[in-house]
Amino acid sequence: MGLDDKIRNAAEELAGKAKEAAGRATDDERLEREGKGDQTRADLKNAGENIKDAFK
Repeated sequence: MGLDDKIRNAAEELAGKAKEAAGRATDDERLEREGKGDQTRADLKNAGENIKDAFK
């Protein structure tokens, strides 16, 4: 897993956490769900990269 991929995935996860928090603070369920989805997507990308690295 390249450093740039790790940084990109971490940024996506942080953005998702920010969206989730903003949605919770403003009582916007859609924004909160988007944030959770962004975090899940970043976690899946990290898992995929870790599996790729294991087979190198």
